[in-house]
Amino acid sequence: MLTVAGQQLYAQLARQGIEDRRVLQAIANLPREQFVDEAMAHKAWENSALPIGYGQTISQPYIVARMTEVLLLNRPERVLEVGTGSGFQTAVLAQLVSHVYTIERIKGLRYQARRRLQRLDLHNVSARHGDGWEGWSSKAPFDAILVTAAARETPQALLAQLVDGGRMVIPVGHLQQSLWLYERRGDEFLRTELEAVRFVPLVQGELE
Repeated sequence: MLTVAGQQLYAQLARQGIEDRRVLQAIANLPREQFVDEAMAHKAWENSALPIGYGQTISQPYIVARMTEVLLLNRPERVLEVGTGSGFQTAVLAQLVSHVYTIERIKGLRYQARRRLQRLDLHNVSARHGDGWEGWSSKAPFDAILVTAAARETPQALLAQLVDGGRMVIPVGHLQQSLWLYERRGDEFLRTELEAVRFVPLVQGELE
């Protein structure tokens, strides 16, 4: 049973063009206020990006829905998420696929996200602290990869970790960013530009 806020968000995202009811339900199900600092809880259900500390943000619900909807078109089972952040996108994916592998370069965010996922009883998630540019080669290949920060250029290591037929959704760019869909066809990758976006940068390396 959705809360009033969840029902309103469901309807709003549908009006914005999100058609996959599984995605709408998964996002509206989550207590979004639990993914932001208490001081920002009153803004949690607004369709806007919000700060979560460490110079990072939780993406607006529309972008989460859009990226997830595109990613699910090939019905992935094993998904790699680059940039755990607050854990909100992770929690959406965990409701929709068999297993989520997620990487976060900031230890504090990874710890907070893990606690949130445990409270929500979402246990089909494997998380690690690491450099998202490198992916998670020991768990590869993945049916799909979703990147939640903007890379200046597309990380080749991530493309290499897709199965044949797999999809990757990633924001690319610096001052001007676009959301791109990559689809693997053997050793080639089809690339489709989806829309203009604004994300924090995908930084290489790890932070304590």
